[in-house]
Amino acid sequence: MKTYLEERIEWYDDNYRNGNALISNKQFDQLERNLFRINPDCDYFKKKNKLVLPTLKRDSIDEFLKGLLEDTRLLIEPKIDGCAVALQYSDGSLEKAITRKGADVTSKLIQVQDVPNNLPLQGVLQVRGELYATNQSSNISQKIASGFLRAKEGSTESLSFCAFQILNSKLNQYESKKILSKLGFTIPQDISCNFTSEVQVFRKQWLEGKLFRKYPIDGIVVKINSRKLQLIREKSNLHYPYWQVAIKS
Repeated sequence: MKTYLEERIEWYDDNYRNGNALISNKQFDQLERNLFRINPDCDYFKKKNKLVLPTLKRDSIDEFLKGLLEDTRLLIEPKIDGCAVALQYSDGSLEKAITRKGADVTSKLIQVQDVPNNLPLQGVLQVRGELYATNQSSNISQKIASGFLRAKEGSTESLSFCAFQILNSKLNQYESKKILSKLGFTIPQDISCNFTSEVQVFRKQWLEGKLFRKYPIDGIVVKINSRKLQLIREKSNLHYPYWQVAIKS
């Protein structure tokens, strides 16, 4: 049976994810610490710490931009073609790495040079990124990365890991990537847009081969920067619940 404290934390968390923060982050973190001290094995922490790699929605840019204010800050990133991987660190140690289908590839990812095996932090950190082959076309990159993950043995010489997102963070996209960079991860280049109309300009530049030429890409990813706006899209009853979208044409 859930304790009153666990129910209260879940209630605060649900409100926060719906864009209605009732207490400060500092107050919420203190409540979480109190609950962890009392019952570290409760359902709240089991659910929160479950590692899941969400699917990246592929859609038209017009559908994604519908309903956004003109001054909504957006980030445009390369859609690197490789294998999507989620990493989980527990008290600084790389605990688990999974593919989109849930396959455990921890033994493989610890061999990749730019995947830190240890981080200077406590608690749980979940990172979303892409394993890819450098200096290759997009389709060859994907084949090399997937082949490495399937094989019993293989070289990591041409492989790199690019970290895009902290999955269990309350920070906005820009700040999340700054933290990842400070922790030693490679993060992707990005372009900041302050007006939704600019997205079409950069989409055209990508189609012309003028954007993110250092990566093996098969598209671009457009993201809402604000975590509050991300959560509103995720949890609201709007017809379009996605805060990031892959554009491939």
